Amino acid sequence: MLAPFEVLMDADGPMYALPPEIEELYGRLGFDEPVVYANFVSSLDGVVTLGDQVSAGSVLSGKYPADRFLMGLLRACADAVLLGAGTLRATPGHLWTPAHVYPDLGDAFARLRRELRRDAEPRLVVLTASGNLDPRHPALVAGATVMTTAAGARRIGATLPACEVVQVGEKEGVDVSAVLDEMRRRGWRAILTEGGPHVIGDLVTAGRLDEVFLTLSPVLAGRDRERRLGMVEGVELLPSDGVWTRLQSARRHGDYLFLRHRLNATQL
Repeated sequence: MLAPFEVLMDADGPMYALPPEIEELYGRLGFDEPVVYANFVSSLDGVVTLGDQVSAGSVLSGKYPADRFLMGLLRACADAVLLGAGTLRATPGHLWTPAHVYPDLGDAFARLRRELRRDAEPRLVVLTASGNLDPRHPALVAGATVMTTAAGARRIGATLPACEVVQVGEKEGVDVSAVLDEMRRRGWRAILTEGGPHVIGDLVTAGRLDEVFLTLSPVLAGRDRERRLGMVEGVELLPSDGVWTRLQSARRHGDYLFLRHRLNATQL
């Protein structure tokens, strides 16, 4: 049985009516909607990825139960989960649902979604400029919304029968602001992104990321020949354009630290 988180700090803010078993573990949680929030696990030395084909989150967290519970809880709060194709490829057996990462509280997550008037599961939204997706991935077989370019849409063609393919531009890259605008038009007010780092970089550059949940794992990952990324890639902020955040909450569970930050002003 998972022990409750130790609440070190919790700023005032909105509160959802959480099921008792969730509130007993985590305490209070809520969002000012509409909201875009990210969830990452990082090593103590700032590594969040371990190569293109490795599920870094599981390795960096050691599949720590408290981290997996929080991942499930944040998914349970979301209308949609947004991620890039690289993250999809690096997690070939994954489903971006609350119960997939923490099945012990699957029923409680479902009750929370009903209380929040969400659909039964968050909608998975995948960003891909090239359209290079494996149609056998279980998350795509289950159904997702794929946001892509004109070239990407042509490449996908009819290979993803369970998915909705949406063209969001003619450019080589996918415009993340156009993606979010399209998601808002569909009524998705609470949007969780689980990365990767280039998606976070695009969101920060566009001024569209509101909050970050960061699990700090007590592990050193190191860097040498393999390209290992930090949480924000594709944009250089400091020294001239640093994006400062405000700490909203800090929780401890064992040797792990769970932080929540609000971005105050994300325009560059």
